[in-house]
Amino acid sequence: MKTWNSRRDFLKASSVALLSGVAAPVLIPRSALADDVRPGANERIGVAGIGVGRRGSEIFAEAARNPKAQAICVADVWAPRAEQVAKKNNCDAWYQDYRKVLDRKDVDAITTATPEHWRGLVCINACLAKKHVYGEKPITLTISEGQLMEKAARQNNVVFQTGSQQRSQRENYLGCEFIRNGGLGKIKEVVAANYESPWLCDLPAQSIPEGLDWETWCGPTPVVPYNIDLFTPRAKPGWLSFRPYSGGEMTGWGTHGFDQIQCALGMDLTGPVEIMVEEGASKLIPPVYSEAEDAKRGNEICSKPRLAYRYPNGIVVRLDNANRGGGIFIGEKGKMEIFRGRLTSNPEDMAREVLKGERQNQGHVDNWLSCILSGEKPISDIAIGRRSAAICHLLNIARYLGRSLKWDPEKEIFPDDVEANSFLAREPRKGYELPKV
Repeated sequence: MKTWNSRRDFLKASSVALLSGVAAPVLIPRSALADDVRPGANERIGVAGIGVGRRGSEIFAEAARNPKAQAICVADVWAPRAEQVAKKNNCDAWYQDYRKVLDRKDVDAITTATPEHWRGLVCINACLAKKHVYGEKPITLTISEGQLMEKAARQNNVVFQTGSQQRSQRENYLGCEFIRNGGLGKIKEVVAANYESPWLCDLPAQSIPEGLDWETWCGPTPVVPYNIDLFTPRAKPGWLSFRPYSGGEMTGWGTHGFDQIQCALGMDLTGPVEIMVEEGASKLIPPVYSEAEDAKRGNEICSKPRLAYRYPNGIVVRLDNANRGGGIFIGEKGKMEIFRGRLTSNPEDMAREVLKGERQNQGHVDNWLSCILSGEKPISDIAIGRRSAAICHLLNIARYLGRSLKWDPEKEIFPDDVEANSFLAREPRKGYELPKV
């Protein structure tokens, strides 16, 4: 395993390569340029990737290509993957322990797309190390994690972008703005997709791939046997379908959809006051997958009971037949659907008029990097992203309990409901506790 543990080691190796006629990148240390949290106007932002799997490698590569940034290093529990991504993006080092990334003075910012059970530790510790954060959605595994993330970001002047990239898409932006400004008149109802909650995993043990630190992958969760259909995000079925690693498709797709609903209704910094479970419902009893199987059976079981939620202004959001990742808004003047870079309406000419508005697509990563340089808040700031994720968690909790729940969006508690409040945080495995903020 080839790891450069210092810039001095790398520059020494680079000079040898140059003498041999092999081109090697030479980076200017950030530590030699500025000591402030925000880089100077003429400096490039030193960026590292933590958790560089399927989505994480894409986000990090996008940051690495940006002229505002300089790729420094990556970390991933699977050494071959870390090495491959580091090489592809001309990094000077790679690690299996993400804390080594946070120790580097030339790293100003990190992108991260670890599994959800690791998201809190990485993001909060990055903020405490004064590294700016681009965190893939869903940004949290629990509601309490989100509160700590926001607090850590604010205390350390960190620019924290949540990966709800639909906010940077032109069609979504214009549609949400139109609805928020009253274009549909009074909103009568909103329809979301009926996202599935997670189920349980008891997959058999398989041989751990060479170079994979499986104990660390398990992290805050109990150590269980390795299985490819747990380690992979979406497989048969993959960790994204399993508690305690994820909130299921409720968080996987749901954070996209509920984020758009929050944005269009002007509810970015608040949330619902009631989660409503269909009458006569009982607690969700999730299946246990003990062998490789696609998600169909689990999704069918874990899409019940049916749910809705209500905002303080009386608007009800019903989980039903909308496209995943968006929402259908029904108002006095018509109906509009927003999802994944598409905007449609009834009457049809309404959407056509909205799309004439002046707004260009902006890369979500580019928005984050620009805000690091300017000190402004990004378009999907942590305060926004964690509230969108919280709706998903509230809906899952109602399904687990099989009953309707009252929620205080200001205090962020279930009033006088000890059982429901017990779901706001999770007890981590010893040695993986969240830091105090």
